[in-house]
Amino acid sequence: MTEALSFDREAIAAARDRFFAPIGRRPVIMGIVNVTPDSFSDGGLFASRDAALAQARRLAAEGADIVDVGAESTRPGHTPVAAEDEWARLEPLLAALVQEAGVPVSIDTYKAATARRALSVGVAIVNDIWGLQRDPDMAPAIAEAGAGAVVMHNRDATEPEIDIVSDMLRFFERSLEIARRAGVSERHIALDPGIGFGKSRQQNYAALRAVPELLALGFPLLIGVSRKSIFKNLPDGAVEGRLVGTIAANLMGAVGGAQIFRVHDVAEHRAAFEVFSTLRGAAAKG
Repeated sequence: MTEALSFDREAIAAARDRFFAPIGRRPVIMGIVNVTPDSFSDGGLFASRDAALAQARRLAAEGADIVDVGAESTRPGHTPVAAEDEWARLEPLLAALVQEAGVPVSIDTYKAATARRALSVGVAIVNDIWGLQRDPDMAPAIAEAGAGAVVMHNRDATEPEIDIVSDMLRFFERSLEIARRAGVSERHIALDPGIGFGKSRQQNYAALRAVPELLALGFPLLIGVSRKSIFKNLPDGAVEGRLVGTIAANLMGAVGGAQIFRVHDVAEHRAAFEVFSTLRGAAAKG
């Protein structure tokens, strides 16, 4: 039975619109807060309520437009977490974070039960790594609350021989049809090619290069490459040393037309995007 929850649709709409409003005018930065013991980059660092709240405030102060909170690691080889355990990690902090972060909050989950609970305390965006296709109640939950959605491409297994761009396009067509049937507003959907999810290294590169083709679907694109293993062969390829590769990939995505960037390192990206925007503006005037 679905848990009976109420939603403050007016407050959710205000936060949702605050997130979507700058898209197309400037790069939009989504700061990452993982309240997990085992995330690949920052597992365990922000598992406590106080640490998570402090990190969210710091990211907002550095220029994040939204804070994305996740309570289940989805790194390759991760152990799935039950919805009750996921919520046990989120419940102590999520309502306070919505009130205190200073920016809208999104929830990184593919479980509708977790999404509903998060939306009931004021989260405005659901960031679903399975693109509304893993849990049949996810799209109805988003529609009922009037929230926004990030729809990510994913695969159960990596198949290096397939045309990954064609696969993404078919996947997104299915996801968008699910959203339409449920009543999720198309004005409040962003797409994510899912770098690092069900793709070989070459397919990850192909997905990044395909930004202009994916934009033809008519939705803003979110790029999530922060500190991922596609950069591990760089000279300083430890997790903390992947910032240069992350910024380079995100700038390439911006050149292609991507508008939203999910990152751990907000201040560095805000500075890089300011330089990028200044130079692009100067080139246009010249």
